[in-house]
Amino acid sequence: MGHGGDVIAELTTDHREVEELFARIEALPPGDARRRELTDAAVRELVRHSVAEEMYLYPAVRSALPDGDRVADKEIADHSGAERTMKDLESLDAGVPEFDRLVRELIAEVRAHIRDEEDTLFPRLRESTTPDDLAKLGEQVRRAKSIAPTRPHPSSPSTPPANKLLAPGAGMVDRLRDALTGRGKD
Repeated sequence: MGHGGDVIAELTTDHREVEELFARIEALPPGDARRRELTDAAVRELVRHSVAEEMYLYPAVRSALPDGDRVADKEIADHSGAERTMKDLESLDAGVPEFDRLVRELIAEVRAHIRDEEDTLFPRLRESTTPDDLAKLGEQVRRAKSIAPTRPHPSSPSTPPANKLLAPGAGMVDRLRDALTGRGKD
């Protein structure tokens, strides 16, 4: 899928990519080892996506929408729930029943979050933000995803400035761990 464009196009592309991974996971029988690989791929993308949203999208939402603080806080709370589920999945083998239960929970959480963003948040943001600002946000989000962590860190800060300071370091450590363990090599 093509990345690029304004922040809404960028994040919607991410949503489609994650949904494709979810469909591939759901097509496999419970206990299939490929579910672990696909779940790891989904987690990598979801963490990078969430960090980028928390670094740039939600601060923009706070300033652009009259109820921006409430909206951003709700979205961050959604991320926190999904991140705890991803962390719980991290150490489980695909063959245990708890893995399948948590994968179903993660998919449901993320799908609800995607619907909320695409049906409500993105249209409101497009109405209240200039095309230039949306394009700049798209660039910032792409840069943030390139240095973001690839593993869940539920206790990490989710709001600026702390998240902007800590995410690149955690991302570097995660990418090193991924390289050493072979996680993410397709």
